[in-house]
Amino acid sequence: MVALVGRPNVGKSTLFNRYAGYRRALVADQPGLTRDRIAERIDVEGRMIWLVDTAGLDAVRHGESLESAVQAQAQSAVDSADVILFIVDGKLGLVPEDEAIASTLRRSGKTIGLLVNKIDQPRHHQDRLNEFYRLGIDLTFAVSAEHGVGAFNALEEILENLPEEWSKAEEPTQARDQDSPTRIAIVGRPNVGKSSIANRLAGENRVVVSDVPGTTRDAVDITIQRDGEEFVLVDTAGIRKIAKRKGPGERGGALMTLRSLERAELALLVVDASEGIADQDARVASLMRDQGCAAVVLANKWDLVETEDRPDVLADIAHGLRFMSDVPIVPVSAQTGAGLSALFKKLRKVAASSQLRIATADLNRWLQDVSEKHPPSMASKGSARKPNKLFYASQVAVGPPVVVVFCSDPKAIQTSYVRFLENRLRESFGFEGTPVRVLLRARNEGRKGGQGHDGERDEGVKPRGR
Repeated sequence: MVALVGRPNVGKSTLFNRYAGYRRALVADQPGLTRDRIAERIDVEGRMIWLVDTAGLDAVRHGESLESAVQAQAQSAVDSADVILFIVDGKLGLVPEDEAIASTLRRSGKTIGLLVNKIDQPRHHQDRLNEFYRLGIDLTFAVSAEHGVGAFNALEEILENLPEEWSKAEEPTQARDQDSPTRIAIVGRPNVGKSSIANRLAGENRVVVSDVPGTTRDAVDITIQRDGEEFVLVDTAGIRKIAKRKGPGERGGALMTLRSLERAELALLVVDASEGIADQDARVASLMRDQGCAAVVLANKWDLVETEDRPDVLADIAHGLRFMSDVPIVPVSAQTGAGLSALFKKLRKVAASSQLRIATADLNRWLQDVSEKHPPSMASKGSARKPNKLFYASQVAVGPPVVVVFCSDPKAIQTSYVRFLENRLRESFGFEGTPVRVLLRARNEGRKGGQGHDGERDEGVKPRGR
């Protein structure tokens, strides 16, 4: 593992994004934006490594609880790293805090590379580089994270100084012949216990937990094993109402949460059972549903709910999320661990439902039965009205399941009837916890990129997945 460390706002997250190849970490001209460890697996000249971004290290530990937790997370990443990339601000120059951090890092005994950042033209700024040699780190490089100058050359040279066996140790301990691990996004309002649940499931304090709402801003990946199966938990920033989001950190965190939902196969929607369902819980659930994620709702802080009130609390949550009544609600407590032991059994069932594929013959028998009992409204053709016939259906995607229904006049079918078909699909074939989408096509579209009964893929339908 390679950890990027340094003072706040020296460009660690910008460099992390440069190496990762996309905007994986939040970046803004604001110290302390990164609070948790975030990791990305990258290939460097044939070597697979884990690259970890950390919160800004401070040589002086602050007494405030959130800051202390952040510093502990950063120090934990340093302790577990094989290689440390120490980032300093070449534009600002050497400061006493850099010297204190360098002294601490040297005592770790780890391989250290010093990256003097914010130097766009190293040949013209050798004097800036020279002062950092006082830190006593042999592997010192001038780089520009913003423009990429020298960044990859520095990383490659640092890794060349390591034994070949090191990269092999970075490979997973158990080879997997299966697809990539299932990604589970943990989403919800701020301060409902998302990070506490992530830590409880991981079995360690991987993300910062605080009573201060909005502590998590980046999407934090945590790989865990359950019964021989690998999962990646993605702890995400809490999503406030748009009008209440403050500053680039919170706005960017909300964007990262949406991107995490796009990449996830499953989602855990965390609600605070002790407070009851809120309007914002429903808004977050709607975003999750729109992204096509199969889901389980976690009614957290269940230990704080009085026993006699529990049936009413569950009914209240179900009513507030009635637009996704198929999603199971699991009472849990991140504080005590209650309810979490059986969670993955439920997640596997929901995941299987999301990937369920119905045979075309079964689907068409279902369509015939439904349309005979509950036909769609009449289609208007000029002054005449004629029945809107449903001809056949075919499933074109999973994750979430998407079914295309061919009919005589798609535009004449009301949205309420499409919802009716989706609900009947769910009831008939046992889709639990997953969105089910029905698309309408005119029969003559079946040979123009649509889905015919012979199983050709429908254009515009993008199956979720890894």
